[in-house]
Amino acid sequence: MHDWSSFLLAAVAVLFIGLSKAGFGGGLGMLTTPLCVLAFGPKDAIGILLPLLCAGDAFSLYHYWGKWERKNLRFLLPGVVVGVVNLPLSAAAQNFLRTVLDNGRLAALPEIASQFHALVNEQSGVSDALIESAFPIEPAQIAEVVATLEQRFSRKLNARVELRPELIGGIRVVVGDEVLDASVKARLDHMKVALTA
Repeated sequence: MHDWSSFLLAAVAVLFIGLSKAGFGGGLGMLTTPLCVLAFGPKDAIGILLPLLCAGDAFSLYHYWGKWERKNLRFLLPGVVVGVVNLPLSAAAQNFLRTVLDNGRLAALPEIASQFHALVNEQSGVSDALIESAFPIEPAQIAEVVATLEQRFSRKLNARVELRPELIGGIRVVVGDEVLDASVKARLDHMKVALTA
């Protein structure tokens, strides 16, 4: 059981979190963790601080959404990307991100990544293949299917499997704009067309 002084320290820590999330108080936010550890010990401090910090971030996003300045985002984004992927970002990649931000093309980033991926595949002679199956496929079966497809399409394939129960059985393969449909659903559709013709 904690005494009143522990709760007083926790209240001060919460105040510091609020001040730091609001952009005031400078480095006061750094004091929250030591204060909570003093008051409750390391494990309890983490359990108390994590929800508070997440709630603070949620409120900050809600109140400041759309109010950022692009010039600041331009310098912050490369560091954010490095922190998220935990890899050093080259000067060329930093320049690319800044150019995207300067030209207001942040929303186009997923399409840019998709086009870049397609160019890399084209240069290395590889294609992406989507294998849709009604049921889960064992890794050995996937390897067998991919080997057969690589012979058929005369190129190396990066295969990705998606479950599609509506296929009923069999598989459907999409490689670029080519579709190979060997599903039960496709056969039933063909039979329906033949019977109603």
